[in-house]
Amino acid sequence: MWEALLVASLLLLALLPMIDFAARPFGRFHVPGASSYVQVLTFFLTFLGGLAATAAGEHLRLSTAVLLGEGRLRVAADFLTHAVAASVAAVLSFAAVRVVLADRTLGRVLPFGAPEWLGETVMPAALAGMALLYVLKAGRSWRGRALAAAAVALVVALGAAPDFSRHLVLPLAALVIIATLVGAPVFAAMGGLAALFFFRDGTPVSAVTAEIYRLVASPTLPAIPLLTACGYLLADSQAAHRLVRFFRALLGWMPGGVAVLVAAVCAVFTAFTGGSGVTIIALGGLVYPILREDGYPEGFSLGLVTAAGSLGLLFPPSLPVILYSVVSKIPAEKLFLAGLLPGTLLVLIVALYGMTVGKRVRASKQPFSVKEAAAATWEAKWELSIPVAMIVLFATGWASLLETAAFAVIYTIVIVVFIHRDLTLGDLPKTLVRGSAMIGAVLLLLSCALGMTGYLVEAQIPDAVLAAVQAHIHSPLVFLLVLNVVLLVLGSVLEVFSAIVILTPLVVPLAAAYGIDPVHLGVIFLANLELGFLFPPVGLNLFLSSSRFGKPMTALYRHVLPFLAILGGGVLLITYWPDLSLALGRMLASP
Repeated sequence: MWEALLVASLLLLALLPMIDFAARPFGRFHVPGASSYVQVLTFFLTFLGGLAATAAGEHLRLSTAVLLGEGRLRVAADFLTHAVAASVAAVLSFAAVRVVLADRTLGRVLPFGAPEWLGETVMPAALAGMALLYVLKAGRSWRGRALAAAAVALVVALGAAPDFSRHLVLPLAALVIIATLVGAPVFAAMGGLAALFFFRDGTPVSAVTAEIYRLVASPTLPAIPLLTACGYLLADSQAAHRLVRFFRALLGWMPGGVAVLVAAVCAVFTAFTGGSGVTIIALGGLVYPILREDGYPEGFSLGLVTAAGSLGLLFPPSLPVILYSVVSKIPAEKLFLAGLLPGTLLVLIVALYGMTVGKRVRASKQPFSVKEAAAATWEAKWELSIPVAMIVLFATGWASLLETAAFAVIYTIVIVVFIHRDLTLGDLPKTLVRGSAMIGAVLLLLSCALGMTGYLVEAQIPDAVLAAVQAHIHSPLVFLLVLNVVLLVLGSVLEVFSAIVILTPLVVPLAAAYGIDPVHLGVIFLANLELGFLFPPVGLNLFLSSSRFGKPMTALYRHVLPFLAILGGGVLLITYWPDLSLALGRMLASP
């Protein structure tokens, strides 16, 4: 039932903006209250998607959890992580009930007369469902599950005795942090810590869930679920095969042409899938054998696939760019424009290194054939047309970012279901539900992070951090170097979406104090996270490649080091050459 509601919400979220967009040239017709219903649908996707992510075990976690391995310690850690996540979800569900009851008294209604509070009930219901699922996952026996349920009941009961419970805030906060380090979802850390600190200061815990309304009101936010769905549809289709054939026909004649095609096709795929690891999973098994067959060494091939899996993070319609735009309040179009040259630079660096290795090992080359190039281009024309159409629609101002994202989803469904027929109509709901789990994971994390940010601002933590940094670092150049190191290290531990929602509110005011352009900062931030995917010991791409190819993580460290070095040089160039990010924007802005 709830899965059908998820799919319906996602499809309606795509259709409503498209109706307005399609009808605009023919008059003033529009769907009454479409923006209000878009917000409601985004609200549904946040919490029902969060429920789907809980059921599938796909909430975003720190990569440090993989260091525990298997055994009794892992079993104990799993119990702790599920018990903590269940407790946080239960507390947030209780807080959400209070928000819904408060809104009910206001009597607000949506267009067509539906009461606004009725749609909000999905929030406490989904959070309660998540708490129940985490309790059931906490142990392999009913004894373990009963113990987890008792822990949840104890945490909820502590809220009824504030004078006693406030003395336990710091120990409970430490427990939440430990649980997060060993595998608890990051949303539980953000929501749990925010609830604890608000509780200690006498602020109602409902302040955490109330922050969700600030999030849903963002006009850019609904583009995230739509583009996530688009990426999952392409990943489940044969798009990867057609794109590989296209780039091979175009670049295979060059020295090291296969390595160049890997960098290019991975960059295109990552731009749609958002650097969430889908590129390595979807393309790794396809391009790695091609590299080996053409004579590239095993180590280089593994390193290239691992490194290329994060290329394209700065290109439209990358989800991390849009998420950074939502959190930092910088227009997404400015960030995309600023990221074009830096993103191209990073792809070229990897491609040139691949060409150098290809020449050294005398990798085989494919003679250029006009006939094959034309046939490959014709076969991949629909996939290639997606980013072109999106850029034209958005850059010309014909469509908003939300309308462009809605167009991309519907256009992609038409391509994969009706033109190529890679998926059937029966397959479509499964793909959309899997995409909705990622949507819920990202949006729920962002919602809880906003609650944590609200506490930090109220407690003046950013001001204290700024004062401490300025006391020790006086040069903007030194600040940027320190920022690169910090983002690189944290980017290897945090998943990209987690890193953006957690770190951006702290980094933006710091950079502003040193006079760094906020758009340039966004490019620096995202480029460092792209590099963090490769940073030992637990960068996301290292973990994914290890799982995908059955290689030890320690063996991959050696293979990615050359790519880490050359991409690190590229990130430094991006950092200390602001015009690389800002020149295009200035040129287009000048009369």
